Amino acid sequence: MTNTTKTASASERRKFSRILFDAHVELAQGEYHWRASLLDISLRGLLIQQQLPPDVKRDQPILVKILLSDSTCIAMTVSVAHQHHNQTGLMCTTIDIDSVSHLRRLIELNLGDANAAERELNELMSDY
Repeated sequence: MTNTTKTASASERRKFSRILFDAHVELAQGEYHWRASLLDISLRGLLIQQQLPPDVKRDQPILVKILLSDSTCIAMTVSVAHQHHNQTGLMCTTIDIDSVSHLRRLIELNLGDANAAERELNELMSDY
């Protein structure tokens, strides 16, 4: 019964689907810029394949651009959620409307369900 409870609790905490997505990510904090590889993304944040460089201040915002094509990107401001091994979890703190539209469409295409993507977007909006 304990294992079921733990699994149910983990499911309840995860309100947003993670989409495995291979893309290049540009990150910036002040004058410091670097690149990383995206592992997955959700309406709440992203996971990159890289530890933060030593010069990055974990307690300050980081600007992220996820390059979808030559002319399209998802831009957001993030904070560091966690680091484990060679991966860093970043939590979205602000995102512009165009980027939300691109991200919603990406999630919709990957879930194959427009209603599920809409539910996640509504859940995100209810958090604010």
